[in-house]
Amino acid sequence: MKALNNILARAKADPRRIVLCEGQDMRVVQAAVSAAEQGLAQVMVVGDPIVIAATAREAGLEDQALARLELIDPATSEHTARLAEALHAHRAAKGMTAEQAAEKIRDPLTFANMLVREGLADGSVAGAVLTTADVVRTAIQLLGLAPGSKLVSSFFLMMLCKPFHNLKGGMIFSDCGLVIDPDAEELSQIALAAADSAQALLGEDPRVAMLSFSTNGSAHHASVDKVVQAAHRVREQRPDIAIDEDVQLDAAIVAEIAERKLPTSRVKGTSNVLVFPNLEAGNIGYKLAERIGGAEAIGPLLQGLSKPANDLSRGCSTADILNVIAVTVVQAQQRTPQD
Repeated sequence: MKALNNILARAKADPRRIVLCEGQDMRVVQAAVSAAEQGLAQVMVVGDPIVIAATAREAGLEDQALARLELIDPATSEHTARLAEALHAHRAAKGMTAEQAAEKIRDPLTFANMLVREGLADGSVAGAVLTTADVVRTAIQLLGLAPGSKLVSSFFLMMLCKPFHNLKGGMIFSDCGLVIDPDAEELSQIALAAADSAQALLGEDPRVAMLSFSTNGSAHHASVDKVVQAAHRVREQRPDIAIDEDVQLDAAIVAEIAERKLPTSRVKGTSNVLVFPNLEAGNIGYKLAERIGGAEAIGPLLQGLSKPANDLSRGCSTADILNVIAVTVVQAQQRTPQD
């Protein structure tokens, strides 16, 4: 898995401070210890240390394994008062009182995101236990949007590395987990963010396919118009990005078909970013690639935030969490110098 191995190598070369907040889950604790042992990240786990230690023992980890982690208890941490004050200052305009902030900061998810907001951590990972709604809402409220971003969306990093895969390497599938029915402007924002994700994680110039049931105007429908309009917006903002508007999947990934159906294409059937017209198509698409096509799906990952905060599937494995930690480190490398 060259693309994934590259991400792991980049994380090891410049590890960052990644905070987890679900230490009651064995998968999370196992992944945290593994990430620390491999040197992928400086791992912080927010929660009750007694609960985290009990989880580690249940997972069969030796006591000294936890010594590789920084365990932070919001009830006793030296950072709690500072983070509560910062939370109150940030949310006072929304009606949060100082007393409410002092109570809310004891919530591990809130504490973890405030560590990132205040520069005490470089990125967060959650969602093995918590819902996507909780993870995303907290990240948006506390971290906010990246400069120039109007939307938070999600993507999957799809790894196509098995011998039977005709396509090889990594691809970005977006949006497969968050924005249900984007309009043309929102779809353009998803495409721009996905292109940046490809550049950051794959180390390749993005080649974007705006997927549709039409190729180059072969069908006429409002759904096709939306995709075309979104592509035009991307070109206006980022003329450097190679992008195909209203392209069917086969023309997006098969050079011979692209040459026949879309001879003027800059992508030429070599897409590494697939942008789906809505969440229904995206969710079905990535699961087909994973379950029938044998691709490895890493995510859902978030894009459009000011600082890295990533979601997990509640059905994730320890390996899944480990990979997301590594991706979060690489995302953090794009944003901040190591202190």
